[in-house]
Amino acid sequence: MLANLGLLISLALLIWLVLRGVNVILASLLAAVAVALSNGLPLTESLLLHYATGPSGAFTFAGQFFLIFIAGAIFGKVMAEGRATTTIALMFRDLLGRERVLWIIMLACALLTYGGVVVFVVIFAVYPLALELARDANTPKRLLAGAAALGAGTFTMTAMPGTPSIHNVIAARALGTDLFAAPLLGLVASMVMVVLGMAYLERERRTALASGEGFDPAPSEHVPDDAELEAGLPGRAAALLPLLVVLCIIIGPRLAAAFIDAGSDSTFARIVGFAAREPVFWPSLALAVGTVLALLLLPRLRGHGLASLGRGTNDAILPIMNTAAIIGFGGVVVQTSGFAAFSNLVVDSGLPPLLSAFLSISTVAAITGSASGGLQIFMASLAPRYLEMGIEPEVLHRISTLASGGLDSLPHCGAVVVMMTIMGLSYRSAYRDIAMVTIAVPVVATLVVLGLAGVSA
Repeated sequence: MLANLGLLISLALLIWLVLRGVNVILASLLAAVAVALSNGLPLTESLLLHYATGPSGAFTFAGQFFLIFIAGAIFGKVMAEGRATTTIALMFRDLLGRERVLWIIMLACALLTYGGVVVFVVIFAVYPLALELARDANTPKRLLAGAAALGAGTFTMTAMPGTPSIHNVIAARALGTDLFAAPLLGLVASMVMVVLGMAYLERERRTALASGEGFDPAPSEHVPDDAELEAGLPGRAAALLPLLVVLCIIIGPRLAAAFIDAGSDSTFARIVGFAAREPVFWPSLALAVGTVLALLLLPRLRGHGLASLGRGTNDAILPIMNTAAIIGFGGVVVQTSGFAAFSNLVVDSGLPPLLSAFLSISTVAAITGSASGGLQIFMASLAPRYLEMGIEPEVLHRISTLASGGLDSLPHCGAVVVMMTIMGLSYRSAYRDIAMVTIAVPVVATLVVLGLAGVSA
């Protein structure tokens, strides 16, 4: 009983520290110490093995996935510094019209993240345009956060087949699947998220206009005009081509596999097989090719490309270490009797296996406040038991990624904190909208997919 109480207090300590703005790495270390002491675990073994280098250790995770983190951050940096991301966002503005500001922001964020640009880079790049459009359309700034979160942090993160997100890569590596696992389920979930998320945001926009709530920039916030936004931009072809090449390299082998004879030993067949077997290296290679192409095509990068690559590498360090720290904390938690009891409770609950898996991953993601952290812990500790229950690896891949992207967005989620910081928003003003599109909508989409997977099983 005392051990379980200590586990709960440690979890509460982690959440409280993160919400207070304490460094995530320090918070996770302090919480891991509290877990070890309250559960009678050896402190040295807990910190040096289970937290750091064990199967669910921080540096084990960082080592396995550092390449995809760095490749994504570098690609995102060169696309942002070359202003390709701004060109793409303006393209949506021209296609849809200024008044559809929420659709523009959602679609621009979705295309960029599906193409491999990391979430925080996307938000930084799109936000100036979002401000200008919101001013023109008199749209509350809180809804910009909801639209950006829907486009960058939901269906392109967990549902879309082929997405090079770390969540998709974690599941593929752990289960021996590829980035296109259960594509129909992923597409259905994506459609549900887009339809429900945009229906909510548009309803909120109409309600805000009717009640007199309008655009509300911070006093010190500069809202750019058209001239500032469009100065020195690359052409659409130059901006889009690196993104399209990344997607083609990732998607191409999957499409080509349908035209290759079984047992073929041609060079082309070996390349296609290699792409399917390498869920970390292949998308990282695609992002590297996209980066080289961006350096060649985007005029603003000429003469200082290496400096841009260096800044992109630096941008990868904090996200990977923060995620790894949460996973290291989880590596200590999984050694406790309380976690073992929780595992037995959910796995042996008598619920349908897919529903049980959904509850398991949702709980772990909620505790850690991290979709990738919760997913990695689930894959290392609970996924094998669900495979033994007869769930197909491809289905478990898609259900687990979808489930990880729901309750992870509770207030202590690092991505939520960063997004509201970038946009100068408070929890009181903006969190409800973010929670609706990143918690309620993904949970509904996952339950819809659970129903479809159960029917087809």
